[in-house]
Amino acid sequence: MKNLISIRNINKTYRNGDQELRVLKDIDLDVEEGEFVAIMGPSGSGKSTLMNIIGMLDRPTSGEYHLSGEEVASLGEKKLAKVRNQQIGFVFQQFFLLSKLNAFQNVELPLIYAGVAPSKRKTLAERFLQKVELSERMHHLPSELSGGQKQRVAIARALVNNPSIILADEPTGALDTKTGEQIMELLIELNNEGKTIIMVTHEPEIAAYAKRQIVIRDGLISSDSKWKGEA
Repeated sequence: MKNLISIRNINKTYRNGDQELRVLKDIDLDVEEGEFVAIMGPSGSGKSTLMNIIGMLDRPTSGEYHLSGEEVASLGEKKLAKVRNQQIGFVFQQFFLLSKLNAFQNVELPLIYAGVAPSKRKTLAERFLQKVELSERMHHLPSELSGGQKQRVAIARALVNNPSIILADEPTGALDTKTGEQIMELLIELNNEGKTIIMVTHEPEIAAYAKRQIVIRDGLISSDSKWKGEA
């Protein structure tokens, strides 16, 4: 397997007046194609900041970030947005579905941004809603869907551009236990099909679904263990 993500000496510092808060400290991290990684840590540890840098929603203060062999930390905003749209699918705790758009239209959005033709958009959006078992609900608004159904729509939206990586930030945080388990089973299925998944969670029982667990404390990687069942 080759490295999909290669991070070297990543630092992130926030300034508040003359005060500096160093959130990430010389982080080195490699993620191979097809891995399922959970990033854990207490509140304020830097785990969400690292996720935002991996997802190119935030820039590191210093360091290098190679995605599929391309250095992306220093890209301009336009190129960065294009790479993000093509290579990364996002799944968030609060779903972030547009309330006035139905499930189909929410899934179609990334394809519109990517300039995909309407007929192909329709085919792809329908295919991925079918994949998450929501074909019968595709014309329903988010207000007409359960929490689990909303998260399935978000997963379909994350998949529709066929990204290299799915970034899931507390994907079960707004769900009950049974629904959360169903969402995790869906993520496992996607991983088994070859998708690389990186997930932030504070719940050990959710992190246990991943084959590799990384713990961040005080801006440093304090442990990095792969699943014992792997060779």
